[in-house]
Amino acid sequence: MKPRFSRNVNMLAHYSYLRRFHHSHRRTFSSFFNNIRSNHFAARASSPGGGSGGGAGGGTGDSKGNAFLLPGATIATILMLGALHARRLYEDKKLEEKRERGIELEFHPDVKASFLGILPLRSISRAWGSLMSLEIPVWMRPYAYKAWARAFHSNLEEAALPLEEYASLRDFFVRSLKEGRRPIDPDPCCLVSPVDGTVLRFGELKGSRGMIEQVKGHSYSVPALLGNNSVLPMVPEGSNESEEESVGDKSDESWWTVSLASPKLRENISASPMKGLYYCVIYLRPGDCHRIHSPADWNALVRRHFAGRLFPVNERATRTIRNLYVENERVVLEGVWKQGFMALAAVGAANIGSIELFIEPELRTNKPKKKLFPTEPPEERVYDPEGHGLKLEKGKEVGVFNMGSTVVLVFQAPTANSPEGSNSSSNFRFCLKQGDRVRAGQALGRWKEE
Repeated sequence: MKPRFSRNVNMLAHYSYLRRFHHSHRRTFSSFFNNIRSNHFAARASSPGGGSGGGAGGGTGDSKGNAFLLPGATIATILMLGALHARRLYEDKKLEEKRERGIELEFHPDVKASFLGILPLRSISRAWGSLMSLEIPVWMRPYAYKAWARAFHSNLEEAALPLEEYASLRDFFVRSLKEGRRPIDPDPCCLVSPVDGTVLRFGELKGSRGMIEQVKGHSYSVPALLGNNSVLPMVPEGSNESEEESVGDKSDESWWTVSLASPKLRENISASPMKGLYYCVIYLRPGDCHRIHSPADWNALVRRHFAGRLFPVNERATRTIRNLYVENERVVLEGVWKQGFMALAAVGAANIGSIELFIEPELRTNKPKKKLFPTEPPEERVYDPEGHGLKLEKGKEVGVFNMGSTVVLVFQAPTANSPEGSNSSSNFRFCLKQGDRVRAGQALGRWKEE
């Protein structure tokens, strides 16, 4: 007769084995974190003022637990960034494969784009900004920043300060560079890139209302990007050539005055860009330096802040979200340079969405929204009512992005008085291709003085 308890004995033995396996791995996991904590507090004790603090309360368990909370939050942040980066790499690989096969991506809204429209992205971005501003323990900073650099292809050798001196991921993200790392093209007949990034679109503005192609199948209006009060040089369709040239031949100051006095000229729906009006769209990846520089010697006359949405501005977003740059929060600087009109639009993005201007430190973006309707006019500041504005030197820092973003340049440049399609050497020409990587200070285009 077979005993009935043999099966129970086997199950009990298996259960005991699982318990021993669980406890052994639990001890290993606990010892791993205890080692991290001991190393962390040993580093604090060895640092100036880290271990001494006077009084019996300096080494309480509560203070240790609170100090350990920050590294835990930082590790979670880095893991999240790593997961996002892995997904981005996968999507970029698929896109590159399509481009190699000659497939041009077209505009195609999807469910994700519609879902983003109902999310509180501004509040989420402020919360993410607070997380990125948490101070990282000194011993952990090099590891965190090197991980960021590997994930997003940043060059740490260009950083102006040692890694230990960047207190948070946000400070590291907006780091300045060593002197001379971004040489400015000295050619007086060139316009330089204001940022490090990838050239998405560029060309001359033509046709009704001055449209820029966001992606194949969808475009957005430059007047909508810069604002209804923009002095964008436009002329009504049907105007003869002599009238157009006479407007273009005016001096900078008189042209500015005429534009302010003639708002109907700017708001006319059938208006077209004047000859010699160009644009360039540059996308900043997370690994790029996010300092904004002046593209030329020019005078900034007015600043507009549009408190819009904070959609992502990556490649997928440009293919799925209508009027992306017009919908997003942005800061527009508008003024004049020796060739005429100049505007620089700094477009914010999801996660932080903060844009800072060194020429106006009191400006704050991504604040809790108080406006009822997004179509309300932007906050506007005229730097100099007399028309001289703030002088910005070519290559000098103007502002900084706190997270991935885009810059749109709109400017006038020399165009020869010659028939359409002429290759006169005095014409402005871009010296780059779509998809090129550019650095701040590198020439975007050149012309020759007649």
